[in-house]
Amino acid sequence: MPPAAAVRTLVAAIATITIVGLGLTLTIPLLSLKMTEAGYSAGFIGLNTAVGGLTSIFCAPLVPLVARRIGMRRLLLIALLFGAPVLIGFAATDHVVVWLALRFLFQFTLTTAFVLSEYWINAAAPPDRRGLVMGIYATSLCLGFAAGPVLLGLTESGGSLPFVLGAAVFICAAVPVAAAGDTAPVIDEHPTASPLSFLTRAPAATLAALVFGAVETGAMALLPVYGLFNQHSERRAALLVTFFSLGNVLFQVPLGMLSDRINRQKMLLTIAVIGAFGALIMPLVADSFVLLSMLLLVWGGLIGGCYPIGLAHLGSRFSGVDLASANAAFIMFYSLGMLTGPPFLGAAMDVSRPHGLASAIGLLFSLYGSLVLWRLTMRAP
Repeated sequence: MPPAAAVRTLVAAIATITIVGLGLTLTIPLLSLKMTEAGYSAGFIGLNTAVGGLTSIFCAPLVPLVARRIGMRRLLLIALLFGAPVLIGFAATDHVVVWLALRFLFQFTLTTAFVLSEYWINAAAPPDRRGLVMGIYATSLCLGFAAGPVLLGLTESGGSLPFVLGAAVFICAAVPVAAAGDTAPVIDEHPTASPLSFLTRAPAATLAALVFGAVETGAMALLPVYGLFNQHSERRAALLVTFFSLGNVLFQVPLGMLSDRINRQKMLLTIAVIGAFGALIMPLVADSFVLLSMLLLVWGGLIGGCYPIGLAHLGSRFSGVDLASANAAFIMFYSLGMLTGPPFLGAAMDVSRPHGLASAIGLLFSLYGSLVLWRLTMRAP
């Protein structure tokens, strides 16, 4: 691919994934606040959020099929441009049934953008720099996650301005996708395998998405609670999430570059070991805000490597429509982790307060590491 085309591809994919992150972290808290003000129960608010995760799980496998019929770039443009009026729809009504329908439609657009942008950048990445490109891509997703709350904080959650600004950002993201021209890969083959088959074809990469989705979402939801249980102030407890997220931003690119030089399955095994040991250390430093924050910064950044290295591993093994299906599987299991992680980790914290959170995270990484080690052992002969 010529350098100019490679730059257009990178810009288009990064713009798309940044919007996906922003769309998730803008709409989830904003709708929760609006529904709370309207008097809906916490259970119903949780149901509204779960609709998004369930939509991703069921819709992700359909994206490669639709893209093969109408074209990847065209479908991506449709998703971005369709997301804008859906966001405006949230501001135009306060009817909860309509909100549930809009949540489904909006999550479908996000899932489509998620799958296609990952496939696009994975297919276009140079094999010798795939890890670096995936690291840049994952960092952009983290920055998108960070931008949503910032945008919400600059506006009034009770008005329509956050939705309008979000819609404008979606439209702006469509510009680099349109400018990318014919650099988008073409999906013109029938899929040879379903997304679920990648549980056996590439379990190390696929389950990396599941584990990271569970730990990342659970940590963001429960680290403030963990801080309060360990006698830290509300302000400091909230900052624990900031340190955890900042580690993700700082470490993605270096880990991606390292994966271009080292066997990626062995790196995933190393990350699993770090994830388990870091969780074991957490109770030992929980009483010290400084030590706990530094641990979360480094530990959170290193386990965040599951995402770019898992993607790079898929990109090095599959191509064409199989890569599109593999990326759909990656998103599907990441979404499944987001759905199941917080309840599992929260239940563990209830059973063993306050360090059940650390124990459950350590268990997840131990199980995942055992599977990756088994795969490496099976391949060694």
